[in-house]
Amino acid sequence: MARADSDLDAVSCLHVNGAGPARGSLRVPGDKSVSHRAALLAAMADGSSVITGLSRGQDVQHTLRAVERFGVMVTDAGDGRVRVEGPIRHEPDDVLDHGNAGTGIRLMSGVCAGVDGLSVLTGDQFLRRRPMERVASPLRLMGAEVTGREGGRLAPLVIRGGGLTGITYAPKEASAQVKSALLLAGLSAKGRTTVEEVHPTRRHTEEMLAEMGARVSVEGRRVTVEPGALTGTDMTVPGDPSQAAFWAVAALLADEGEVAVEGLYTGYGRSDFVGVLERMGADIDFDLSTGLLTVRAARLRAARLTAEDIPGIVDEIPVLAMAAAVAQGTTVISGAGELRAKESDRIASTAAMLRAFGVSVMETEDGMVIEGGARLRPARVDSHGDHRIAMTAAVAGACAAGGTTVIDGWDSVATSYPAFAADLVRLTGAVAGSGA
Repeated sequence: MARADSDLDAVSCLHVNGAGPARGSLRVPGDKSVSHRAALLAAMADGSSVITGLSRGQDVQHTLRAVERFGVMVTDAGDGRVRVEGPIRHEPDDVLDHGNAGTGIRLMSGVCAGVDGLSVLTGDQFLRRRPMERVASPLRLMGAEVTGREGGRLAPLVIRGGGLTGITYAPKEASAQVKSALLLAGLSAKGRTTVEEVHPTRRHTEEMLAEMGARVSVEGRRVTVEPGALTGTDMTVPGDPSQAAFWAVAALLADEGEVAVEGLYTGYGRSDFVGVLERMGADIDFDLSTGLLTVRAARLRAARLTAEDIPGIVDEIPVLAMAAAVAQGTTVISGAGELRAKESDRIASTAAMLRAFGVSVMETEDGMVIEGGARLRPARVDSHGDHRIAMTAAVAGACAAGGTTVIDGWDSVATSYPAFAADLVRLTGAVAGSGA
């Protein structure tokens, strides 16, 4: 049964009936990664910060509620703005529940390590399965006490913070979350904190720290922060490129698609998917001065994606895999073992989704091999609680598969893009509803 657009956010099982091109223009929600950081940095800063364009997804709402537990005041400033009155005044007065937000809990771990007192961090059933030791281990080296299930590998985490000492740390994997957690902890440490990355990762945190008065430097793969206070400031969160990637691929799945996404974030490392689609033959333009992304239907070809590509496209792999499914040739993705520790085992769930649509795909330990040229068929897809799997399946069902595609676990999309189904209907003309 079709439902009003506003009702689709909470549907646990979405039915999409389509198979037509995506056409039109839109703005996507505020960048989720920037939104988490804006909320946390504003909470740590002295004075008032007003944030415009903050993501309204559940993940970021959990972060806002968490900072309130530290005595930080968060209020609606009107016109879609949020006012945050810092700094953090005391240890949290309750458990910090981050829902499904891996970015939220890992970055908050760095904040808690610098707060003198006890913090308990947890999340939903999916978040509690995601690895935390990659953050917990270096925070212990800085002097924080971090414990949790399976020796601290899994949440809930208990952190007794304060008394930190800066370190130089080289994570084994390229992770903007690990880097950011250590930089946030480093603001409260004695001495400088340096992160030496395997591959350069997204630089939201470094950019925002500098804007708020932190002494932070980037030299190649080395990022260093000096201890010091932040100053509250007004911030505007641009549109989320990771969300725009779904509409870019939507335009490419049918013969006549054309989509324009306005006002996107143009910072380092967030639009690498654009380059990948260009390598695949997409007709795509990204104006870095305005953040306008324009994509027109084009014949795609296969690509080879390696470990050097993955840090910049780690969130876009499911939808890029769908593009590979209709491209000519065989696409090979490797060096993406990090995907096994996302909201779902994203290698396994992406491969299962592709097979449901009739795509030939072989799963490997750290990636997959996708046979292109597929004619997509209607599918039933289990999102496994992963919003990116759900949204990729919806785009494929609306633009290319025909018939009715059924997506279980659609309510996971509310974590990042509550209005996705409404935008899908508007741009593609597909019919979406609960199917009840």
